[in-house]
Amino acid sequence: MDEEAGISENESDDQVQRKSYYKNVLLLAYQSCGVVYGDLSISPLYVFSSAFSGRLHLYESGKVIFGVLSLIFWTLTVTALLKYVFIVLSAGDNGEGGTFALYSLLCRHASLNLLPDEQDADEELSTYYGDGHSSETVGGSPLKRFLDKHKRWRTGLLLAVLFGACMVIGDGVLTPAISVLSSISGLHVRAKDLPDGTVLVIACLVLVGLFTLQHCGTHRVAFMFAPIIIVWLLSIAAIGLYNIIRWNPRIWHALSPVYMFDFFRETGKDGWISLGGVLLCVTGAEAMFADVGHFTSSSIRLAFSCVIYPCLVLQYMGQAAFLSKHFSDIPKSFYDSIPEPIFWPIFTVATLAAIVASQAVISATFSIIMQCHALGYFPRVKIIHTSSWIYGQVYIPEINWILMMLCLATTIGFHDTTLIGNAYGIACITVMFVTTCLMALVIVFVWRKSFIFAVIFLLFFGLIEALYLSSSITKVAQGGWAPLVLSVIFVGIMYVWHYGMQHKYLFELQNKVSMKWILTLGPNLGIVRVPGMGLIYTELASGVPPIFSHFVTNLPAFHQILVFICVKYVSVPYVSPEERYLIGRIGPKAYRMYRCIVRYGYKDVHRDEENNFENQLVMSIAEFIRMEVEETQTGSSSEGPWAVHPSGRTCTTMVMSETEDGDLTNTECSSKSVTTSGFHQQLGIGWRVRFELSEAAMTINPEVKEELRELVEAKEAGLTYIMGHAYIKAMKSSSFIKKLAIDIVFSFLRKNCRRPAVALNIPHMSLIEVGMIYYV
Repeated sequence: MDEEAGISENESDDQVQRKSYYKNVLLLAYQSCGVVYGDLSISPLYVFSSAFSGRLHLYESGKVIFGVLSLIFWTLTVTALLKYVFIVLSAGDNGEGGTFALYSLLCRHASLNLLPDEQDADEELSTYYGDGHSSETVGGSPLKRFLDKHKRWRTGLLLAVLFGACMVIGDGVLTPAISVLSSISGLHVRAKDLPDGTVLVIACLVLVGLFTLQHCGTHRVAFMFAPIIIVWLLSIAAIGLYNIIRWNPRIWHALSPVYMFDFFRETGKDGWISLGGVLLCVTGAEAMFADVGHFTSSSIRLAFSCVIYPCLVLQYMGQAAFLSKHFSDIPKSFYDSIPEPIFWPIFTVATLAAIVASQAVISATFSIIMQCHALGYFPRVKIIHTSSWIYGQVYIPEINWILMMLCLATTIGFHDTTLIGNAYGIACITVMFVTTCLMALVIVFVWRKSFIFAVIFLLFFGLIEALYLSSSITKVAQGGWAPLVLSVIFVGIMYVWHYGMQHKYLFELQNKVSMKWILTLGPNLGIVRVPGMGLIYTELASGVPPIFSHFVTNLPAFHQILVFICVKYVSVPYVSPEERYLIGRIGPKAYRMYRCIVRYGYKDVHRDEENNFENQLVMSIAEFIRMEVEETQTGSSSEGPWAVHPSGRTCTTMVMSETEDGDLTNTECSSKSVTTSGFHQQLGIGWRVRFELSEAAMTINPEVKEELRELVEAKEAGLTYIMGHAYIKAMKSSSFIKKLAIDIVFSFLRKNCRRPAVALNIPHMSLIEVGMIYYV
């Protein structure tokens, strides 16, 4: 009986877990409707008008309407449903999606990163993120050997990724313009006597208000997103079903692919050109993959398959049924197909849905900029995290106002949804094509499938997207040039910044201080060692930076404890606090010199109050000193062993005490016990942090005890931050293009972006900058 009771109890626990899982999936699917599918759900506003914007309106034939509907249906099915929902969503980078997520996967599994700052220990990070695939590189692959041998192809892949990311930024300009203008243009249907320019003025005011509210953060209004989009989807599905029953119940025959071939047979080149408008039915499909980190792949699949897809299909069928009887109403087919009694409610919901769609794309643009910035491909900008539980929800003031100006310029300059749609189509299909190419590499390098599978995937989806891309390119002169110009400008900025930072890193790597030179200085480094701890920031993951020798030769004193800190971002979304600090020693123990590599994922929040950076650094060094004694590690490097702050282990050699108005509370140095007291101490709010040796430390080696005591004394004496103030110039023998890129463009970007000390939140009163000129 007891065994039966145990079995039934286990079964009930499993049922509870399953119910909880399904409940969470349903909740996330509901929420994803407002955040992920806003752009995709408002496409019916302008798809048919864009598809018939060319000579296609001259073919007043029912077959043409049926053919366009067939193209829309199969484009939505093959591209959005088959490619993204069933295939691409399985390729996330530890739960994160988007162009840079795929590129980070390839960098980790195929070593495609152009910056040689990787550490062996970085590869171990992927074991903490369940992507289900080994992180070992595919050294024996012929494609891998080809990419290793030809750096130009790796550079070309990087440029393609940057170009795709810049097209997403272009979406942040074009989506608000076409969405808001399309929804507001419905006023002309019922208020035909409006003065010229009224719709344009209203659209601009809505856009200004939209961008002005961005600083509030997506999470402040997120509770309204899902209901608006769901009401919108159910409304357009009901209108579509109404139009099917009233105007043409036989419209469902158009779902047969035979009508596509009949369409091209009748329209020829004009039908091919119209594909640029048909393409707009899948704008926003990339958001399903880009926003997967906010939800889960299961919830996104459920929402699209059960709600989004059927509602959109019904709406497109209803519009086609209406147009089959009212061919002349194509320019405003959506609003003309709405029954008179419900026009104004639908108009209101359409406007709200357009705002929601714009908000989601703008937020995605901020996330892309943040990822580019974290991986070193974008100048330093101010990134404000507007949500404490969703890391992807960020606000970047500089980018927000730039997007607003570009969006207003696009709306006023084009003032036509057809022209904006031409630009929008090129941006959309380019991102999709880049994703297809990256997915083919992921199939080989990450999924370890046969090369044949990658070729089949690339040929099937790549040829379809190439067909749409070729059609969109024909409309470059009719507005399609806008995203190309924007992308070229942003790619130029990103690549020049990356090029300058890469060559600055290589200059430091080639001119780093030798260990032999440091050993000749002796334990006191040839100067007076004063109390305190000096934190020397460098981009080198190994070796001593040249600013160290420059500092030593110009100042007569140095700190008792020296820590060389390298802040680096690795190609994973998040790094757990237990793995964040990689500690090593430089020179003999008597020198009291350490190295700390602080690792962040490209979506981690750097140096927020909860990190308590300096206190965790001291604790990690103390734990390294203890582990160095307990474990004998061998290595050829003269810089000594490395140690990662152990996961889930508390520091046994030191305790941290904090006080407010004289009250002390002892806490252990686990990541969960760290408070914001270090920051309160800097702000002078009355909090004070003290470090003391634990009772266990009293029984260890006297030399280790003495080193720990010096560490505590140095921390109590105070911290000084030392950074290099770099002036990067091209060598006199450089080409004109390189001088233009480094001396003008890179120099301009460096002077007008945030300074490193500000980006790292380093206190200005404790900062020492060492000026150096880097010739690259």
